[in-house]
Amino acid sequence: MLAASPLRTLAQGFGPAIHVMKDPNCSCCSAWIEILENVGFTVTTEPSAGTLLMRYKLDNGIPQEMVSCHTGRVEGYMIEGHVPVAEIRRLLDERPDAVGLAVPGMPYGSPSMGPESEREAYDVFLVRGGGSTEVFTSYAAA
Repeated sequence: MLAASPLRTLAQGFGPAIHVMKDPNCSCCSAWIEILENVGFTVTTEPSAGTLLMRYKLDNGIPQEMVSCHTGRVEGYMIEGHVPVAEIRRLLDERPDAVGLAVPGMPYGSPSMGPESEREAYDVFLVRGGGSTEVFTSYAAA
């Protein structure tokens, strides 16, 4: 019976579920979420800001030097900031032993932060347990 239900039919073909903690007044966070939804991610959000949001990040293994404006959790990985969809998919395909990915700050031209055609160079970092990081992918200035 479940296989024939309309809800099951609607869910088929959609990407992974990601839960995002964000300031409810942040438009760039909402724009990043829209990018994820447009490529099939199922996104849920939870309002959080200030000290509570920072505590959530730190408690879940995001080092302070890697923080940005919003934090997601997808399939056990943390996604910090304006991480491109391609890198989230790569993370989920490769499944490294890691906390997740981070794009610290809010680099111009990263997803939802201005046109990619005018982006500044930025790195997507793989965050390991204990807070160590390494470059996962680099995006050159456009």
